[in-house]
Amino acid sequence: MLHVGTCGFPVARKKYSQEFKVVEIQKTFYTPIKEETAKRWRDDMPRDFEFTMKAPQTITHPTSSPTYRRYKGKNGDFGFFKNNEDVMSSWEQARKIGKILRAKIIIFQSPASFKEDKNNIKNIYNFFNSIERDFIFGWEPRGKWGEASIKKICSDLNLIHIVDPFKNKKLWGDFGYYRLHGIGGYKYIYSHSDLEFLIKIVKNGDYVMFNNTNMWEDAKKFKLLLSEKQLHNVHYQ
Repeated sequence: MLHVGTCGFPVARKKYSQEFKVVEIQKTFYTPIKEETAKRWRDDMPRDFEFTMKAPQTITHPTSSPTYRRYKGKNGDFGFFKNNEDVMSSWEQARKIGKILRAKIIIFQSPASFKEDKNNIKNIYNFFNSIERDFIFGWEPRGKWGEASIKKICSDLNLIHIVDPFKNKKLWGDFGYYRLHGIGGYKYIYSHSDLEFLIKIVKNGDYVMFNNTNMWEDAKKFKLLLSEKQLHNVHYQ
C-alpha cells in the first residue's frame, strides 16, 4: 500500500480525512504544542488515520536559524543533535506528543548548516543511541553529506533516509519516505509528467508527502493518477 498525504493540514481536518489517510504534522517542528492539542487532533480523525511527525527544530536546528521566528518555547542551547539537557528535554516533550498522536514515524530534518564533520557525526550517533525506539526514525539531511556517510549512519542507527525524489535518491531504509518540496521552490506546481516520473520511483509501503504551496491539489492529482495506473499494481492509502 502506498501512503499519500501532505506535510501539514492545507484544509480543515475533517475535509482532509475524507481525502487522505495520513498527514505529517509540521507544527511540532516550529514550537512545542500542548498535549491537549495533540489529543484533540487524534480524536478528531478516524481511528485508522495515520500521523507522522516532524521532530522539533530545537533538536536539529541552531537558534540562529530563521525558523525560530515561529518558536514560542523556552530559550536553550539547541540544535545539531547536541548531547545536552536542552536537546534531550525537547526530545522527551516530542516523544509524549508522538505517543498521543500514535505516530508511526518521526522525521528529523537537519539544516544545510549541519554538514558532514566529526563533531556532527558524533552528535548524531550519541543522540540516536541514547533515546528509546518508540517510533520509526527518519533523517532528512539538507546539508552536504557524502553518500557513503549517509548510508553508514542510517545503517548503523536504523534510520530511514528521507529525500525529495526530484533532488536525491534514497540510500537506505526498508521503505521510502519522500517529501516533495517543489522543484526549484515551494510555489512549484507538479506537472503530469512529474507525477508520472514519481510513480516509476515509488513502491508499495512508501510514503509520498507533498510539501509545496499547491500540496492539496498536487496530492489529489497524484492520488487520481495512481488510481488510473492499474498496471502498476500500486495501491494508495
